[in-house]
Amino acid sequence: MEITVLTTDRLTLRPPTAADVDAITTACQDPEIPRWTTVPSPYSRTDAEAFVRIVDASWADGSEAIWSIFHDGVLVGTVGLHNIASHPAGGQAELGYWMTAESRGQGFLVEAARAVLDWAFAELDLARVHWQAVEGNIPSARAARALGFHFEGTRRQALTSHRGRDDGWTASLLPTDDRTPVAWPVLEG
Repeated sequence: MEITVLTTDRLTLRPPTAADVDAITTACQDPEIPRWTTVPSPYSRTDAEAFVRIVDASWADGSEAIWSIFHDGVLVGTVGLHNIASHPAGGQAELGYWMTAESRGQGFLVEAARAVLDWAFAELDLARVHWQAVEGNIPSARAARALGFHFEGTRRQALTSHRGRDDGWTASLLPTDDRTPVAWPVLEG
């Protein structure tokens, strides 16, 4: 898969490089990132270097498309399509993301993820993108809902990480969905 740079009104999305290792290492010291993701904890510079190598290899073999998100040249997070699978009836992938503590609440995630989803449906001809998060990750669920994902339920002990097993929420988005946020029972009340 050819490496792609995406831009929005406020953001530049590009795969991380060796020049981003220090910023990624610093960002991943935030305890909220490993709390809700598969990012190692504690997170070292070696982890960030490995992440950059993995991203590069994943673009090359077409299994993942991961971008670092920059606002005014500063790293504000990452967003990616994981486990990209092609199929004659249209492929699928999983949307994943994390944001730096300083950038949360500014709309960067939804803006970046919209650009990724547009690219995924247009360029990869995906028939479905799914999202999953550890049960209780309300900020991630709010972002997925804002992107138009439809909540599908809770999967018991479905997610694995350095913590072990967690129950996980799941949702999906189809290219034919109008992306208007719909009700999610886990975000009501």
